[in-house]
Amino acid sequence: MAPEDQHRAIVIAVDGPAASGKGTLARRLAAHLGYAYLDTGLIYRAVGLALIRQNLAQAAPGAALQAALALSLEDLDDPALRGDNVAGMASQVAALPGVRAALIYHQRQFSVQPPGKAKGVILDGRDIGTAICPDADAKIFVDASVETRANRRVKELQERGVTAIYARVLQDMKERDARDRSRSIAPMVPADDAHLLDTTDLDADAAFHEALGFITSRNVSDA
Repeated sequence: MAPEDQHRAIVIAVDGPAASGKGTLARRLAAHLGYAYLDTGLIYRAVGLALIRQNLAQAAPGAALQAALALSLEDLDDPALRGDNVAGMASQVAALPGVRAALIYHQRQFSVQPPGKAKGVILDGRDIGTAICPDADAKIFVDASVETRANRRVKELQERGVTAIYARVLQDMKERDARDRSRSIAPMVPADDAHLLDTTDLDADAAFHEALGFITSRNVSDA
């Protein structure tokens, strides 16, 4: 890190698709390093939830933009954001250029002014390393086979008491992946300098140690 950057918060980008393990990994890294953590997917979910509460079945661009402009980080504490119906709407919202532009501000502000004056931040999302913080100090792209991710999501839902059919979850996940990877603005792809972490055959501990080893190798923290 250059001398002039010594007082800048360290930024670590953790990207990847749903149920790849990136959220669990990002939260654990943040706790270990003492960094502030932001699940940027919740920002899009908050906009999606606002549309659902307006009884909209599709992400209408005008309504979505209004919801994005009115967003507060306090909105991210709503437990309703975790619903699968919200996830689907959030994926639609994320494909709208105007909404993405409005929400970039919230994410970048978090990275330059972390809560509690934390020495670093970890942003967990789908385009952090490519679009939101392309100059991040370390970038990790977490992935797993879609079948593995669907199994994880079914298990997660069942543990929450929600009935889930594997075939339906798998199809929904494939459709969301296709939408996220093919959108014209900031598609979900690994940054050229990202560390690719495949968790298909890794448990949470193994994924954590591999990611921490990569961060340490970047000489950006005292990990």
